[in-house]
Amino acid sequence: MKYALLFFMAALLNAAEQPKAVSIDRPRTVTVSERSVVPIYVCQFQETLLILPANEKVMKAFIADTKNWKLESGREDQASRYLSIKVGEPLTRETTLNVVSDHEANYTFKLALNDEHCDSKVSIDADSQLAMEIQKTEPWVSPAEAARLKQQVEQAKQESAAAEEKAHAEVDTYRTNYPSKLHFDYKWDTKTADKLGVHAIWHDDRFTYISAAPEEAPALYELKQGKPSLISFDFANGVYWTGRIVNDGYLAVGGTGNGKHQEKVEFHRVPEAN
Repeated sequence: MKYALLFFMAALLNAAEQPKAVSIDRPRTVTVSERSVVPIYVCQFQETLLILPANEKVMKAFIADTKNWKLESGREDQASRYLSIKVGEPLTRETTLNVVSDHEANYTFKLALNDEHCDSKVSIDADSQLAMEIQKTEPWVSPAEAARLKQQVEQAKQESAAAEEKAHAEVDTYRTNYPSKLHFDYKWDTKTADKLGVHAIWHDDRFTYISAAPEEAPALYELKQGKPSLISFDFANGVYWTGRIVNDGYLAVGGTGNGKHQEKVEFHRVPEAN
């Protein structure tokens, strides 16, 4: 009997030492004004997350009992809208938390230690008036963030200058090498060409060019296996050019494209000897 009583008392003491299981509440959302005081329920050794409104970031957080109520807000070098609350063995079961955002909005929370249930996550929405004030206020930038943004701007300037320098170098190289890409290896009847105002025909590695000052704009045909085919071209500043290299073709005015024209000048490419 004596041993049974001792065993029963030990069981009671052991049960008393076991911590109670707490209930973790589902996330909730609270709409606040500048005068609101939002209750937040926190359990010992649990974590509760506060989320400020969109586009808001925690600039500064103030709490009375700083010894046992612990606050963390994202990375140390970059502000965020998240604020983590933890409590060990608080000197007070209730305390106030004031948060100032980067838009100079202030939020007040009443933190209450609860042995039975606690908030897992509380999202804060600003009411219409507070949202309007936030929108009108330019965000505060921390020195670390300002330095990071300045570094990004400087890096962008350097990259832009390097890209511009590279582009200029490529243009200079192209201009230097371009004359070697021009080939004046076409033959044509100069007398007939004079009648149509054709002065020169040449090509580079992509296009065929025809310098001309005709009284009447001629059509351009390509000859393949002796058969003419009307091709499109562009004209500016007295120069025609096509979208490819034409080996054989002619310019013509009048007629229907069947080889019979009022005037035409044929040109044929004769590759230059190496």
